[in-house]
Amino acid sequence: MSLNANLIKELREKSGAGIVDCKNALMQNDNDIDKSIDWLRKKGLSVAAKKSGRVAAEGLVGVHINNNQACLIEINSETDFVSRNELFQKFVNDCSKIASTTDGGLDSLLKSKFIESDNTVEDELTKNIATIGENLKIRRIEKITLDGPGVIVSYVHNSVSENLGKIAVILSLKSNANQNSLEIIGKKIAMHIAASNPISLNLDDLDPKIVNKEKQVLIEQAISSGKPKDIAEKMVEGRIRKFCEEVVLLEQTFVIDGKSKIKDVLKQYSSELKAEVLIDSFKILILGQGIKVEEKDFAAEVAATANQ
Repeated sequence: MSLNANLIKELREKSGAGIVDCKNALMQNDNDIDKSIDWLRKKGLSVAAKKSGRVAAEGLVGVHINNNQACLIEINSETDFVSRNELFQKFVNDCSKIASTTDGGLDSLLKSKFIESDNTVEDELTKNIATIGENLKIRRIEKITLDGPGVIVSYVHNSVSENLGKIAVILSLKSNANQNSLEIIGKKIAMHIAASNPISLNLDDLDPKIVNKEKQVLIEQAISSGKPKDIAEKMVEGRIRKFCEEVVLLEQTFVIDGKSKIKDVLKQYSSELKAEVLIDSFKILILGQGIKVEEKDFAAEVAATANQ
């Protein structure tokens, strides 16, 4: 029986099931959409559609390093309980490996073939939603590549399993120094990044829009306290410098010694190893960061459910 691509698309949209499952459903039910939906429901493959609207702010961040490339991925679930599910953990790990071979875009990952399967990543995502019983969402991917000598290291905070946790960092160091020494240094700096969450490597990379926004907020605060605008603008110069020191990695105070700036720590390591040590790039993902979670009144929610 020939299958119409539009029918497959329609069934996917209505059921939330994967392409392969939709094809099978249509073939088993003579291209009848309604019967195919019932077929998928009986097999538990269409439940994903009912869950897709739920907020997913829990889950895991995964890390994968492959020679000179490293990848971070955040996959969300509705509850923290799912992060301890071995099936979910394997899915996150597998997706991080696949993402490291793509261009880093979500679309290219979803369309990629899943490991040892004829399904795409998107198909497997839908399958896991049905199996685990919660809305799952592949939210973000971050990648770095190191060109030339050096190392890429990672750090995972609140780890639940190897390379899986709530906060993850990947960091590349450029240097001709001893690899083992660089890995030790890199791990310490990656831990610092997890604790301090910088938004840029150096001052030149800091988005001027972020600085201007912070400056305007500080000026408005000063004016609200009764300061004239010209005085307020001068007052905030020092506070802007402090702001930059807080969000720029090289300007931050190293959390491990509590006194040295990261740029000075690198100089010290370079002197000790007799080879220049530079941070090439870094990425950090914090689970659920930026997701708006609605605060619910549990008693009201129970009462509403009871009245349905």
